Amino acid sequence: MQEQAERLTRLSVPELDEILGQPFPVLDDGFIRVVDYMGTDASIVQAARVSYGAGTKKVHQDRGLIRYLMRHRHSTPFEMCELKLHLRVPMDCWRQWIRHRTANVNEYSTRYSIAIDASQATKSSEWRLQAETNRQGSEGILNTEIGEKLSRQEKELQDRARQVYNQRLEHGVAREQARKDLPLSTYTEAYWKIDLHNLLHFLQLRMDEHAQYEIRCYAEVIGHEIVKRWCPLTWDAFLDYLTSSISFSGNEISIMQKISQGNTDAAKEIAKSIGWLKFDENGKLKKHLERDEFEDKLDALKLPIPW
Repeated sequence: MQEQAERLTRLSVPELDEILGQPFPVLDDGFIRVVDYMGTDASIVQAARVSYGAGTKKVHQDRGLIRYLMRHRHSTPFEMCELKLHLRVPMDCWRQWIRHRTANVNEYSTRYSIAIDASQATKSSEWRLQAETNRQGSEGILNTEIGEKLSRQEKELQDRARQVYNQRLEHGVAREQARKDLPLSTYTEAYWKIDLHNLLHFLQLRMDEHAQYEIRCYAEVIGHEIVKRWCPLTWDAFLDYLTSSISFSGNEISIMQKISQGNTDAAKEIAKSIGWLKFDENGKLKKHLERDEFEDKLDALKLPIPW
């Protein structure tokens, strides 16, 4: 049996090997770099063909199989690939990042080590305004005159917090307690290992235009600089089926069918029956998040909004 066993070699990606350990800068003092990886596009194909058995001989192109798997949400083959990253990220951004619980994480510990002496700084032209319709999002930019004042205050606050932290350490205060008043803009570092299926889910959420700008910067570097090199066939399928596609609910399809038939009255009746068309005392259409999102889809398809 040992003599008959196929000798296996580790699959590698020269394009990714070229950037192993190379830090890609993010924000003002952050970075991401690849520490290690396992698997390639070929690993995904190999895993799928083992599952499908002899019948997969009909699938003669790796690209076609990977696109099929992505299109039909067969996630297990993508879990055969793993990526380990070393990253430096502000703590407030890291709080969002760590919510993705499908990764293995080892973070820099300020119980054992002195906190990293770096905090994310905001330029005067980078202060974002609170969005009116999205409680967790931003929209628009504060004028730079006020921004200059806020940036100046930010630096004073960060410098003072660091000074207090250092003084505590000098007095012998335990590191685990001395750190408690450091601002969330303080950078932390971590090793983050995740399989490709869950990484793509992370990227789909964090590359979205509605994601917070800071974490979106990291996600775009991971996607465009790393995953694109690592698994290019998967990356193309991901962009096509997950980030550039539009999905529709059953109600939306029913409305679109009426629109395509030129029956706008019937389309409005469907929208009214599902609570989309409600008016205030002045006869103005009330805001409705689901309806607004559907209108964006109609705009993308160059279809008329029937109400």
